[in-house]
Amino acid sequence: MRVPLFDLRLDERDRDAVDRVLRSGWLTMGPRTEEFEQRFAEHLGVKHAVAVSSGTAALHLALLGAGVEPGDEVIVPAITFVATANAARYCGASPILADIYGTHDFGIDVSDVERRITSRTKAVCAVHYGGYAAAVGELAALCAQHGIALIEDAAHSPSATAPGSDRKLGTLGLAGAFSFFSNKVLSCGEGGLLATDDDAVAALARSRRSHAMTSVTWDRHRGHAQTYDVVELGFNYRIDEIRSALLTQRMRGLDADIQKRRALVTTYREELSRMPGVAFPYSDSDVSRSSCYIMPVTVDDPGRRDALRSIMLTRHEVQTSVLYPSIADFTAYREARSDSLPRADLVASSQVTLPLFPHMDTAQQTAVLDALGNALESAADR
Repeated sequence: MRVPLFDLRLDERDRDAVDRVLRSGWLTMGPRTEEFEQRFAEHLGVKHAVAVSSGTAALHLALLGAGVEPGDEVIVPAITFVATANAARYCGASPILADIYGTHDFGIDVSDVERRITSRTKAVCAVHYGGYAAAVGELAALCAQHGIALIEDAAHSPSATAPGSDRKLGTLGLAGAFSFFSNKVLSCGEGGLLATDDDAVAALARSRRSHAMTSVTWDRHRGHAQTYDVVELGFNYRIDEIRSALLTQRMRGLDADIQKRRALVTTYREELSRMPGVAFPYSDSDVSRSSCYIMPVTVDDPGRRDALRSIMLTRHEVQTSVLYPSIADFTAYREARSDSLPRADLVASSQVTLPLFPHMDTAQQTAVLDALGNALESAADR
């Protein structure tokens, strides 16, 4: 691949951090996890950070913390990773798909959320798509008005901030869920974290992530407990020491990586603004607050989108993706579409994600832009 969609580089300090864990002989959740949780809580400015096995696990625990039960409804955007909807189903609730604002903003549409609220609605899940803030202030006010919880899916946003505020995304609702999957802004392979200022939500997450046991292996190893009780139905959502140590080490370069991402996105936007046939969401001012997880564009002619991607890959060896298909188009979720989702459908059929990673060089970015321009011309001729 001449230019991959994403490329991850680990340096010697990252490898040393992992090696120290291996040499310690303690691999399961323990002191390095506690250190990472403390540092990430300080980074976000929240009381509690609970590290878990995935962003999906964090979402599930956040909804349980909000009291979501069988028979409830959780409103989620149609354009998001399927985990956002799956987490509601894990609780026995029904995910209710809401539309997004459109090609200029892939965030959930507050007015569409409002019209979908019923007596069964227990929570709304706002997704900060690509590291760009959803309308979290308006959503928080709407949720407060109706007495329902706001959960933030901040999987893309480990250091992004809300408009007009220094507060980081993932800290404005009842709880925020972060992902540390291999291609994320802060990554360790597999992992996630629940952030909250709510003591009860944090306590539930800490308990349920390890089978709802009253003590964990690290507690017993230190002599803090001799045995344990199981007080609820819990899960194996533990993170391990290797990943926690890697995350702690990689946090040191997080802000620098995001600055590089922002610079690359700014260049992309400048060059794409002169390229007919494509558009891109959000504003220039949004970039300075975003974690810039991805570089999304939309093609003016959705019917040529797949041909364009094929040309970029086969002719130019430039990888792209579609982030994300509409959840309503998945076989498992077709019954969740209660009515039309016109703007989500348009974005799902026209969106293309271009390569973006912190160490992308000028030659690689130029190759992507040249490939896209050529593919637009070639796809138009088909």
